[in-house]
Amino acid sequence: MQFHLNGFKAGDPETSAQTGITGMLANNDDLPETVDVLIVGCGPAGLTLAAQLSAFTGIRTRIVEQKAGPLELGQADGVACRTMEMFHAFGFSEKLMKEAYWVNETTFWKPDPDRPANITRSGRVQDVEDGLSEFPHVILNQARVHDFYLDVMRKSANRLEPNYSRHMAGLEVDTSASADEYPVTVRLERTGAGHEGKTETVRAKYVVGCDGARSTVRKALGRELTGDSANQAWGVMDVLAVTDFPDIRFKALVQSKSEGSILIIPREGGYLVRIYVELDKLNENERVAGRNISIDQLIAAAQRILHPYALDVKDVAWWSVYEIGQRLCDRFDDVADGEDRPPHVFIAGDACHTHSPKAGQGMNVSMQDTFNLGWKLAHVLLGRSSPALLHSYSEERQETARTLIEFDREWSRMLSAPLKSEGNPDGVDPEDVRRHFVEHGRYTAGTATRYRPSVLTGGPDHQHLATGFPAGMRFHSAPAIRLADAKPVHLGHTVKADGRWRLFAFAGAEDPMAENAMIHRLCTFLETAPASPVRRYTSESEDIDAVLDVRAVFQQSHRDLDLSRLPAFLLPAKGRYGLRDYEKMFCPDPVSDIFDMRDIDRTSGCMVVVRPDQYVSLVLPLEAHAELAEFFDRVLLSGVN
Repeated sequence: MQFHLNGFKAGDPETSAQTGITGMLANNDDLPETVDVLIVGCGPAGLTLAAQLSAFTGIRTRIVEQKAGPLELGQADGVACRTMEMFHAFGFSEKLMKEAYWVNETTFWKPDPDRPANITRSGRVQDVEDGLSEFPHVILNQARVHDFYLDVMRKSANRLEPNYSRHMAGLEVDTSASADEYPVTVRLERTGAGHEGKTETVRAKYVVGCDGARSTVRKALGRELTGDSANQAWGVMDVLAVTDFPDIRFKALVQSKSEGSILIIPREGGYLVRIYVELDKLNENERVAGRNISIDQLIAAAQRILHPYALDVKDVAWWSVYEIGQRLCDRFDDVADGEDRPPHVFIAGDACHTHSPKAGQGMNVSMQDTFNLGWKLAHVLLGRSSPALLHSYSEERQETARTLIEFDREWSRMLSAPLKSEGNPDGVDPEDVRRHFVEHGRYTAGTATRYRPSVLTGGPDHQHLATGFPAGMRFHSAPAIRLADAKPVHLGHTVKADGRWRLFAFAGAEDPMAENAMIHRLCTFLETAPASPVRRYTSESEDIDAVLDVRAVFQQSHRDLDLSRLPAFLLPAKGRYGLRDYEKMFCPDPVSDIFDMRDIDRTSGCMVVVRPDQYVSLVLPLEAHAELAEFFDRVLLSGVN
């Protein structure tokens, strides 16, 4: 973490100095007449977007929520490895890991072959494969995730706070308005004490609906969630219980012979546990609400499935019943087929895709939606990119949601299907369930997402130079040693949620201290050439790394390099005092060499361009200066103020 750049400041370094821009503070109960971005809904997707946009003092962002205050008890609880990587970019992964339950292994239980009425452990697997991520899969109450995001927002320069007790009553889009105007008009009804009946009208450049599966924003756009239901009811309960079931503190899938299945998810704190309980199959067009299922029925079903083990429930913190279903919108914005205009309204999370909870994808995928959208909105609003960039949100995230729904549908089917037996040869084999879990672990970890080639994602022409950094997939971090102070770090942790691009230059086998080395030539191009994306897209009033943050990784040990003989561009002067940034250069960790771990060509090295949301855009040779410039010319606009 870097601070004190523009002068010593005592206190919490995570708290930004309060903005001095008139009208930009967002910690009051009154909504302004106009905003740049209005976010509807304080769920995980909405707060991810609000936290990211709060990093930009020049963007007027407000977030409204129909509930009266912050969430106190959340329904979602699983935090995937990929999501933990994103949380680190926001600065609260360590706090979350300290509090959360870590899912280390998953166990599988099936009917005992000798006594089919009983269950027996049939397998145990590592929950996340080695090397998939430096972060674990963890479990934590969704409300605590919200708390961490709210803390980020409060500490931002604009002191962004949600405006609660607001119900969206109307939304209209003026498609003839220019990009500099406020084409979206939103009418809000206040529901809080003392404000009943009061309405507010806010005009926005962009509106993002993060308001759940019954989204009023989606309905205002005339879009629908379409899909199917498995006609299968499940219950879920968070309980404090006494049991002799030996795997109560493991994630465990239990399949009984005739009583159904349960999924056990231990919760944070050492005592609480979440239990998903398979219930009776629903009739066609039947809704689970019509069954009037009680908590006593859920407990009794879990007790029957766990036989011969006892389950004595002492307290129920929360419970619910739901139907399995997967639904998806055909687009995630307000642009109709055939329209030739940039979008102004977006939907994210459950507003545009829904999953079953047992795959643990809902909250995680929702937050990735708005992490994808946030930096793009910032680029457009700050004048760094054309509004056409915003088309890529729906294109990328709709395809991602479709792929994950297909996985979720198959996983849900396997968990609800009858077990294979002599009388039911078409049933599911418990061993197939275990195998499917292992084979698709990258989906549940959130690391399988891959964006197709586009204006933001390059093709495979140079992928052989770094096969461990596939274009379109998230930048897979690895250990490194920071050259200036020999500190062991993770290279991917330099990618913060600050809207900046990253260029990682992996040096080739030659001596990087030689003036004719390729890394020197690249730095000279970036620093001095008119075509350099650093020169073209960074204004004179900004630090040199404000748009494109360049970092170098050498093959030599940190003890074998002389800092003074390496490119001066990698020791940039920043801030009002021109202080040197000593955190741009890295060397391999002697135990876990990043060049070997990510299969980087040692002879020639390469460049890896990483988007602000941590996804790899393209891999290029170190000497491909023109290709690098051409890529950014397609994405960014010159002449930023």
